[in-house]
Amino acid sequence: MTAFASQGPSAASNAGPAKVLVCDPIAKSGLDALRGLGCLVMNDPELAEGTLARAVKDTAPEVLITGTTPVTAEAIAASPRLAMIVVAGTGTEHVDVAAASRRGIFVANCPGRNATAVAELAWALILGCDRRLPEQVEALRAGHWRRRDFAQAAGLHGRTLGIVGLGQVGQEIAGIGRAFGMDVIAWSRNLTEEKALEHGCGFCGSLLNLAKLSEVVSVSVGGGEDTDNLINDKFIAALKPNAILVNTSRGGVIEQAALRNAVRTRGLRVGLDVWAEEPEGHEGTFADPLVHEAGVIGTHHVGALTEQAQRAVADEVVRVVRAWTERGHVPNCVNRAVATPATNLLAVRHVNRPGVLAHVFEILGEASINVEEMENIVYAGGEAGLARIQVAKAPSEDQLKAIRANANILSATLSTITRRM
Repeated sequence: MTAFASQGPSAASNAGPAKVLVCDPIAKSGLDALRGLGCLVMNDPELAEGTLARAVKDTAPEVLITGTTPVTAEAIAASPRLAMIVVAGTGTEHVDVAAASRRGIFVANCPGRNATAVAELAWALILGCDRRLPEQVEALRAGHWRRRDFAQAAGLHGRTLGIVGLGQVGQEIAGIGRAFGMDVIAWSRNLTEEKALEHGCGFCGSLLNLAKLSEVVSVSVGGGEDTDNLINDKFIAALKPNAILVNTSRGGVIEQAALRNAVRTRGLRVGLDVWAEEPEGHEGTFADPLVHEAGVIGTHHVGALTEQAQRAVADEVVRVVRAWTERGHVPNCVNRAVATPATNLLAVRHVNRPGVLAHVFEILGEASINVEEMENIVYAGGEAGLARIQVAKAPSEDQLKAIRANANILSATLSTITRRM
């Protein structure tokens, strides 16, 4: 492991510079910027799932930066100093977010920073499928001129492009599709007609209808259990013969047996950057049987890996780490509770002096009232503050009187919170 030290203390740790362990390749500009923040950067891009826990234990970082290396519960528990995990990308399914949440560890990502790069590769695969580019190159290298065979491309102008997942990647793919003169329709679980129109797409409320209407389909949904086999046998059966299907999201999104059958029997042309059977790490033996099917072309899960995208992702990683070290704020946090069991909001205006909030918490603690969330605002001049404390149950009137009895409490009011978990 190569360690890079830098000057200056970090706000994240009283013991000195914040330790940052980087277990996947990120742009050098990002490593330099992290060092510029005063972080002690330990960069070991060769770490893998089996070696990460030991590295976390040995180095005791406050921040762990991962790209695609799985971060297991074991790795998360390996050091009590670990406080934040930053994913240098969008998908967080390779991180045990639940385990991080149980230990009070932030998980953040870098959404959208590599969307353009992924969209560019999606279009390379679409064009490669339509014009059979890999097969043409292979024939030329073998010394064969087969102009008649390769002059049968359907073309793209005027055809219908179906986008499955109109997130930032899907929006980029849709924009390029319109530039090609295609009719673009889209489906996402929470997509509305208004939102689709805002992005220049026709709204498709049914995933099966999208399959029936499209000559080209691009899949760009997030990973996870809710998208496993989203593109199933019914969807694939609904595709038109000789349609093009491109996947730049996750291999498990497409039902493999149904896909293989459609390639063999219905002329489906498939472009994949992601596979159901991918080697662990950056090098290895590739054995996914789908790659041997005629009509399937693919790349090495490199959609997000352009120099431009990697610099943009690295910049976002640095922004997240800077916000955390300087202000304790975590941009793009994915594991903060959307709602808590809080039922009431206790608003306490107070003189800005030590011990005032300790008085409030002592009374709440004696009453076995749990604090779910809170924030403390200090007003200009620093003389007064407002603590907004969300509690799991309402303090009694006697408990409120006890809170107000402190001479430094200006007021204490209680209101009901209507949202629930």
